Amino acid sequence: MDKNQILDYLKTSDEAKLAQLWEKADRLRKQYVGDGVHLRGLIEISNYCCRSCHYCGLRREHEDIQRYRMPDDEIIECAQMAAEYGYGTVVIQAGEDFGITAARIAKIVETIKTQTPLAVTLSLGERGDDELKLWRGSGADRYLLRFETSDPDLYKKIHPQRAQTISDRIAIIRKLQELGYEAGSGVMIGIPGQTYETLANDLLLFKELDLDMVGVGPYIAHPDTPLGQMPLPDSPQQPRPTELMTYKMIALIRILCPEANIPSTTALATINKATGREFGLQRGANVVMPNMTPRKYRALYEIYPSKACIDETAQQCRHCLRGRIESIGRHIAAGPGSRTRRSKLNPSNANTNPIPLF
Repeated sequence: MDKNQILDYLKTSDEAKLAQLWEKADRLRKQYVGDGVHLRGLIEISNYCCRSCHYCGLRREHEDIQRYRMPDDEIIECAQMAAEYGYGTVVIQAGEDFGITAARIAKIVETIKTQTPLAVTLSLGERGDDELKLWRGSGADRYLLRFETSDPDLYKKIHPQRAQTISDRIAIIRKLQELGYEAGSGVMIGIPGQTYETLANDLLLFKELDLDMVGVGPYIAHPDTPLGQMPLPDSPQQPRPTELMTYKMIALIRILCPEANIPSTTALATINKATGREFGLQRGANVVMPNMTPRKYRALYEIYPSKACIDETAQQCRHCLRGRIESIGRHIAAGPGSRTRRSKLNPSNANTNPIPLF
């Protein structure tokens, strides 16, 4: 698929053409990753952040927020619960919080790997090579770092640099791959100043980086941020942060990166609480991330308001997701869902007799 074809799908509202897109993405999803849906238990361990991103409720300047850091024993307890529920992976996520030391994260990872069969994914922002190397050596399997947009000028406009640092998330992603992590990334859809061409470039960069995981979601600004009260530009080239645009991106990612793990995200479930996750799974996604964070912390991890599942317990979330997944004829997959392990364990999913893309 070339850039012009990508742009055509991003811009179209033709229902017949979109139906073709959904069907192709779902067929490729079934061929390359099967009908199983992998569950990644999410633990939001801290809402401290040293960054000043212009849309995020965790930004350091946001004073109307109660900050927290989960103690180690609670984090380990959440991971053990995820293992008991049969999840294959736990995702340890936080703002860019240097108050949680690299050594502490290493100890948490080592404990989880010793006490459970889980794969461990870290999502802790831009970190130094030494920290990333330490955590990989401690047993971390994956790292998620969304580059948010492939347009460097747009990135700088909404992501101010930390003092005396220069952000280069693409370089960090390549370093993660060099260190042996399964690397994941993603973008926001509908950022003010974004264009359809920007989104097309994002998709092509996903393919170029050969990512193991790719997650996308609609741009949702927190109201207590610089961008929270600003309307989107009134331009025909400005993508809207809609449910439909999110499905288009998920489907196009599956076509361009057929072996990748692709989540049907919380942000998608937030803008369509009734069926958002299900539609995402039917249009290319194969991962869902149930929240394991204790309820007393969930509402405090407010990147944007009205997040889905804020009031659910981990057990309620587990049962709800199982029902949603089975309602569309899919099943919960076993194991960590590594792209490498999947191809080794399931030769039938290998790239034999591939479906023509276009």
